[in-house]
Order: sequence, then C-alpha cells, then structure tokens
Amino acid sequence: MRNTIAAALVILAMALPAFAATPVNINKADAATLSRSLDGVGLSKAEAIVAWREEHGPFKSAEELGQVKGIGPATLERNRDAILLDDTPAGAKAAKAATPAKAKAAAKPAGE
Repeated sequence: MRNTIAAALVILAMALPAFAATPVNINKADAATLSRSLDGVGLSKAEAIVAWREEHGPFKSAEELGQVKGIGPATLERNRDAILLDDTPAGAKAAKAATPAKAKAAAKPAGE
C-alpha cells in the first residue's frame, strides 16, 4: 500500500510542471495562445482578454488583467510570473535598467 501511494505521489509531482503557465505577452497574443499559455484560462476567458484589450488598449500592468470578466485574484496570482506586458522577460528588463546606473557610477572620478 505504501509503495502504491509513493508511486502515485511521484507521478503527481512529475505531472505538476505540465500545469505551469508559460510566459506570454498578454498585449500581443491571440486567444488560442493565451488559453494554451495561462493556467486556468480556457478559450472563452482568453477571448475575453483579447476583447478587453481591443476595447481598452494594451494592459499597463498584470493587475489590470483582473478587470477582465472571469479572471479573478486566484487566476491572476497563479499566472503572475507568466504574464508579460512586452516581449522582454521581467528579469532581463531589471538587469538592463541597472546597467546605465552602473556605467555612470564607473565613469565618475573617485574624488567626486
């Protein structure tokens, strides 16, 4: 019995990554792509996302996605890391923003 439970847990643990959301630009993706990429978002909700975007313009924040009918706080939180507002991953954008400040500091003479 223990072996059966252990095997089931291993199979479940291996399957979990399959349910993870895939990064997607919510300002450019079509409904089919959104439904494949976001966890808990089927074609109907994805079409609502596209309709909202067409009516109101591009999303300015991930939180704004919560204004779409059918997208609640749980869905938003579950997909937060996969929601992109442009084609640049969030980590790369932060690193890029830090680079000019470092360059200015390095160019400044030590006495200033």
